[in-house]
Amino acid sequence: MRKLTYFIACSIDGFIGDPEGDATSMYKFVDAQFLEFLTTEYPETVSAQGRAELGIDAESKHYDTVVQGMGSYRLALDVGITSPYGHLREFVATRSLTESPHPDVELIADDLVGRVRELKAEDSPLDVWLCGGSRIAGQLIEEIDELVIKTYPQVYGSGMPMFGAGFEPRDFELEDLRVFDNGVFVRRYSRKR
Repeated sequence: MRKLTYFIACSIDGFIGDPEGDATSMYKFVDAQFLEFLTTEYPETVSAQGRAELGIDAESKHYDTVVQGMGSYRLALDVGITSPYGHLREFVATRSLTESPHPDVELIADDLVGRVRELKAEDSPLDVWLCGGSRIAGQLIEEIDELVIKTYPQVYGSGMPMFGAGFEPRDFELEDLRVFDNGVFVRRYSRKR
């Protein structure tokens, strides 16, 4: 069974963006040291455009499939990119789009949980990456097996939470912690079931 990993950026106080989901204030912390970590350890999480600009030709290490919500996908669409992670199998959970803007991007309009369970059941050595956002993370919270949280040294005060879900404690175990000179830290947790 493949894992579903929620690999996400957030502020110190747990927000993945402002109330509309904008997280561009975090970009200034992607310095040389942190970028080296991302491109070496998680190269598949760099967008196709970013990979081209940085000259990244690395094989996927963790994921061969990405699932994201319409809010995350909209960021790419707004700048004319219809396949932001073309090096992976791409799925977008949306009810607002009825036809995919790209032939390699599959839309999931209904039964997101069921479709993700099918993806997890596939035979592959690589896992499934949940890219964002808050609402679909809330819908998929019981399917999430691993969290990789890139925490940036900012406090938002309010905004879009990591999970758009009701209150119910769920336990995870810290597997790894990496701290960078610029104050960013990356935590990896596994689900305690």
